[in-house]
Amino acid sequence: MQPKSEWWHSAVIYQVYVRSFADSDGDGEGDLTGVRRRLPELAALGVDAVWLTPFYVSPLADGGYDVADYRDVDPRFGTLADFDSLIASAHDLGLRVIIDVVPNHTSSAHRWFRAAVESEPGNPERARYIFRPGKGPGGDEPPNNWQSIFGGPAWTRLKRPDGTPEEWYLHLFDAEQPDLDWSNPEVHEEFEDVLRFWLDRGVDGFRVDVAHGLVKDPALPDIAPGQRADLLDGSTRLPYFDQDGVHDIYRRWNAIAASYPGDRALVAEAWVEDAQRVARYLRPGELHQAFNFEYLVAPWDAAALRGVIDRSLAANGDVGATTTWVLSNHDVPRHVTRFGDGGTGLRRARAAALLTLALPGSAYLYQGEELGLPEVTDLPEEALQDPTWERSGRTRRGRDGCRVPLPWEGEEPPFGFGPADAEPWLPVPEEWRSLTRAAQRADPDSTLSLYTAALRLRRGLHNTAPSSLTWLEAPSDVLIFGRGAGFVCAVNLSEQAVEIPLHGEVLLSSEPRSGDRAPLSLPPDTAVWLRV
Repeated sequence: MQPKSEWWHSAVIYQVYVRSFADSDGDGEGDLTGVRRRLPELAALGVDAVWLTPFYVSPLADGGYDVADYRDVDPRFGTLADFDSLIASAHDLGLRVIIDVVPNHTSSAHRWFRAAVESEPGNPERARYIFRPGKGPGGDEPPNNWQSIFGGPAWTRLKRPDGTPEEWYLHLFDAEQPDLDWSNPEVHEEFEDVLRFWLDRGVDGFRVDVAHGLVKDPALPDIAPGQRADLLDGSTRLPYFDQDGVHDIYRRWNAIAASYPGDRALVAEAWVEDAQRVARYLRPGELHQAFNFEYLVAPWDAAALRGVIDRSLAANGDVGATTTWVLSNHDVPRHVTRFGDGGTGLRRARAAALLTLALPGSAYLYQGEELGLPEVTDLPEEALQDPTWERSGRTRRGRDGCRVPLPWEGEEPPFGFGPADAEPWLPVPEEWRSLTRAAQRADPDSTLSLYTAALRLRRGLHNTAPSSLTWLEAPSDVLIFGRGAGFVCAVNLSEQAVEIPLHGEVLLSSEPRSGDRAPLSLPPDTAVWLRV
């Protein structure tokens, strides 16, 4: 097992979607100064680290995951000096900071891609990306049948200034996000230097975007007709995901991180469904953690969740890595809404929080889940900015609904996200008035109070409990497990109250309850932590 001196072993990491966190200057978009000013509230919540989504120079065709300059801050988010101040403030508060690195693709505004477009086929400038001639008469058809994750073809054809068409370039995401060619040594050298640039500035690690996608099958074969082109590659047969060559890259990155003091972490965003395949990214000398997307997409079902938990712990244990648990992020609908309508979704989300935070390993929280924020499903069409909306022919609304700016305080939108007279980049619902951090801070039964109490108790639990769990006998549709000699977590995922044969002190309940009767009656969609 990983030594506990490595901070990520049991850390709770809070994801900050910078554009939607806090706006300090009234331009409607969150920024680094806004993050820095709100850090004390994250420290009070009880998290160990923050993960910042991209703040680099970018046209924001895909929310900053289209990077034009990997070594500078976009002016709308601040300056390098603002970043340095944020790092210093976080470290003063005892918070670590990890940042995104986006190595699968650049922005089409990146100096490399601009040089590639201006050069001729076969020139070295084009060798940094994946350019190919087209098929069919005049090369009018794409090189293969790959589809963009955002919808539509994964290839776009260049045109000369006079309109003459020429080569095609690959983009697994938006057309403004051309894929890099990782068979080119220059690409390796560039990103190794980027890592050192930010490590020198004090970051505690990196979240690696599309970590499973950097290497493509060099033959660029067609995929089977009808095969789903999606992030979660359950079959592991897609020729552009989970290729063996990615592991050589991460062994080199591991050595770079290890050369810096203070335990710098590398975290994979690897949308690979099979737990054994995910664990390959976590072998000694590679990455340190990987997001557990199989857990994220699991339904509200006892058997399904237990299966994911067992597979994850076993696979990661085999390579000596800890397991991560995550319920939401900036790419998926918020779990309050995924788990059910109205009050049902919130009850299940609160119970899921206690389940997640009781498991051995590390937990990732997405900003706003500690407030019980739902997905915003009724954003006006004119407000939608996710590239999925246009690329899908306006049939898929995309991810804007989970990226709505956070409500902090006050009675009117934007609820302290920015100045009262500033219009946020996405509209904030008026009904979030009761969900602001200020409103919930005064309510002992609020979701914020639940998370704060859970994180306080969790710190003591992970300092004393073993990094394993033991399943205990439980009724149908109920999960009960123990950690060590005295801690038990019980979750009722059924639609009716159940009695569980346990007696002890109720440390925390996802729903208000009274008494410690034995046997313990557990309402539907409720979790409890017990000292038995």
